[in-house]
Amino acid sequence: MRNSGKAEAPALRLVERFLEMMSAERGAAQNSIAAYGRDLTDYVETIGTPPANATAEHVRDYLADLEARGMARSSSARKLSAIRQFHGFLLGEKLAAADPTQVVESPRKQAALPKFLDAAEVETLLRTATAQLAEAKGKAVVRALRLHCLVTLLATTGLRVSELLGLTLRQAKAERDVLTIRGKGGRERIVPLADAARAAIDRWIEVRGEEARASPWLFPSRGRSGALTRQHFALELKALAAAAGIPAARISPHVLRHGFATTLLEHGADLRAVQQMLGHADISTTQIYTHVQAERLRSTVERFHPLSKKR
Repeated sequence: MRNSGKAEAPALRLVERFLEMMSAERGAAQNSIAAYGRDLTDYVETIGTPPANATAEHVRDYLADLEARGMARSSSARKLSAIRQFHGFLLGEKLAAADPTQVVESPRKQAALPKFLDAAEVETLLRTATAQLAEAKGKAVVRALRLHCLVTLLATTGLRVSELLGLTLRQAKAERDVLTIRGKGGRERIVPLADAARAAIDRWIEVRGEEARASPWLFPSRGRSGALTRQHFALELKALAAAAGIPAARISPHVLRHGFATTLLEHGADLRAVQQMLGHADISTTQIYTHVQAERLRSTVERFHPLSKKR
């Protein structure tokens, strides 16, 4: 809809009057005034009609034009805020008979896709944990074995970090093939244990220190809570990632949970089954991982298909 011509002088004078009001009556900062000026000048130059005659359709077409230009939704929402205030001013000053923005919805913020590591990166992380365990000596063996067990569990169960660090010895020993987890809202679920996860748990329980044996927690600590804290675990996980050649900024316990879910769906797991394993109350929360898959497929097509490559 972009109008190639400049806005008529009366339209620009209305913008100037609005900016004067913002400065005099609302005390807007000069940077804000300048930003309003740029946004509104672009708006009145684009819609191709005097602002007093603008309709909701003009405003919606303008927002569509911003999207076509590649404008982020957050930036479009900011521009719409300026346009709303401008039309409110025109209506209040009786310079227009109606405010067309009253029936226009703001651009919805695009849901952020979760960060995750792909299966190869998770495998690299686990190999590094295994290598560090093999090289550890003395007291360092206990810490290396604990980290190996923690990472193995996260990568193969998709537990929340609070659920992982809140595991008790009783839970870990209750059954061989599953963990019974009480998650958010007190909801109980059954999480399958892979052979690698069960082996890591067994080995960890076997070598825990004498002091730890009296603790009810699977991963005890000398801290106030008696269990390993998420802050301490996060630091150890970032150090492990750095040793594996993975940027520390990309790793967190929650990233491994995301990776678990994404990998399951990539290999054909049923969405409902993934929902149950993750402990999501609403399947719409689980569906975000299907968006991750779609985004990855789109990127792959754009990267490798000759007719889809960006020019």
